[in-house]
Amino acid sequence: MRVAIVFALLLSLMLTGMPISIALGLTVLSFMFTLTDVRTESVALKLFTGIENFEIMAIPFFILAGNFLTHGGVARRMINFATSLVGHWYGGLALSGVVACALFAAISGSSPATVVAIGSVILPAMIVQGFPRKFGAGVITTSGSLGILIPPSIPMVLYAVSTNTSVGKLFIAGIVPGLVLAFLLGATTFYRAWRNDYPRMPKATFAQRFDAFRKSIWGILLIVIVIGGIYSGLFTPTEAAAVSAVYAFIVAVFIYKDLKLRDVPRVLLSSANLSAMLLYIITNAVLFSFLMTYENVPQALAQWMIDQGLGWIGFLLVVNLLLLLAGNVMEPSSIILIMAPILFPVAVKLGIDPIHFGILMTVNMEVGLCHPPVGLNLYVASGIAKMGITELTVAVWPWLLTMLAFLVVVTYWPGLSLWLPRLLGM
Repeated sequence: MRVAIVFALLLSLMLTGMPISIALGLTVLSFMFTLTDVRTESVALKLFTGIENFEIMAIPFFILAGNFLTHGGVARRMINFATSLVGHWYGGLALSGVVACALFAAISGSSPATVVAIGSVILPAMIVQGFPRKFGAGVITTSGSLGILIPPSIPMVLYAVSTNTSVGKLFIAGIVPGLVLAFLLGATTFYRAWRNDYPRMPKATFAQRFDAFRKSIWGILLIVIVIGGIYSGLFTPTEAAAVSAVYAFIVAVFIYKDLKLRDVPRVLLSSANLSAMLLYIITNAVLFSFLMTYENVPQALAQWMIDQGLGWIGFLLVVNLLLLLAGNVMEPSSIILIMAPILFPVAVKLGIDPIHFGILMTVNMEVGLCHPPVGLNLYVASGIAKMGITELTVAVWPWLLTMLAFLVVVTYWPGLSLWLPRLLGM
């Protein structure tokens, strides 16, 4: 009954249009100070210890690196490189968008940033070349979601912070599923382009491909620095984030020179605003997690599922449905920070690998980014493509169905997520 009051109050505050972070904080504090005997000092101590986590520092650094690269012309060079590779296939420019999104995802850690960086360049070019606006918007909206599955990934960092899981293992585990999803989205794009005979581009020569690769090498090197540095033990994921921010600054300002020094303060301020928003959500989510633990919710939920004979197969089905429903009303960061502390102990008790569970949650977040009413990718792509949300929702369905099918595969084939970490002995 007491837990029902918590969720009823949280839902009521959210329905008023109140930001999720504030709704979380008010819900927890109201409940604690009126219906429990938890001391104020305990709440303050939990707040301090909950966010005193070294890995949280990775979030603002990855955001800053992504912003430098988004404003620094790296995306344009990656699109040119991708076009030289696959532009001569059916729907060549659209396929280039998928490949470019996968490449940019590996250096940005953010899905909306990937949609903005790639979509703002390639969508106008697709329309000029004769592609339907709906087709181009559908490709970029869904392919942009690779930004949170292919490492580095900000949602993975949030999951790791919420569950005390290794960020490095999550990053490595996301590589194979990310590449598989990129291939499936590309296959869907190719099939629709082939069926409708959409435009193809002239096949690039080896010299053109090498030149495109040479011009994009500084952005691609960041992938090697982050993933290679973490795996080799050269630095931790948080240190990798700091290195990537400095590297992105140097590349954007001094090598490519697309970002002027006078524009750096604007990028810093934009990054600080987004970081502050996420850190505020984390702070309130820490309190919410403390409240759930105090009320024994995870333990009671785990015991109830075991008593009902609901094994790991049934549990993961329930988790997917729950997360997909949550994606209708919340954005990914909030879902992970609220749901992970509740669902994670149940998953562990049922023998589900923590890394596999993290990848599963991340793929669910990808799907949530691409469907209404709060799918952030839809709103970002809507502004770029100049389309209404309803029209764009219809446009993304072929790719969204592909993502849902992939979610089923990821859910019930743990080896897809765990193969590479195990191969590397992590």
